[in-house]
Amino acid sequence: MSGTPDSRVADEGRLDVERISEEEAAARGGPVEGVWRFTVPAEHASVPRTRHAVRDRLLAQGLAEIRYQELVDDLLLIVSELVGNAVTHAAELSPEVTTELAVRGGWVRVSVEDGDPYRPKALAADTGRTGGRGLLLVKSVTLQAGGVCDVEKAGEGGKVIWASLPLPQGCRG
Repeated sequence: MSGTPDSRVADEGRLDVERISEEEAAARGGPVEGVWRFTVPAEHASVPRTRHAVRDRLLAQGLAEIRYQELVDDLLLIVSELVGNAVTHAAELSPEVTTELAVRGGWVRVSVEDGDPYRPKALAADTGRTGGRGLLLVKSVTLQAGGVCDVEKAGEGGKVIWASLPLPQGCRG
């Protein structure tokens, strides 16, 4: 897994990064902005590795305070669902999955890109099915948080599924 800028991945899949303190984040007016990409093999073990890498990066950027806890939890659920879907449904056409995390302009955006051109749609809730509601869950969590999400074509013929969530009021950097 690779993450940039200034991140190194330890064997257990956690980022080895310097974290900023709550005081430093407050002095800057909120989390430190930036964009990071994590590319992993399209295999099930990559889901928790990516989730841990994104969590570590969010905390390193100044989102460790309790006021960010719900936002971080929502983002981690979204990452788990989107990477899990890519691994489950796109691995045959996409040997790698790339997650991008962006903190900027009062928003946090997470996107997952794979090489499969199929653009999924959120299925209606069906109590008779045991799966197939991941994208519906992502959309629901995103909307409840006041965010937006969508599915778009990627440059190489694949797709990018993304969700942007606003930072809590009074926390925008």
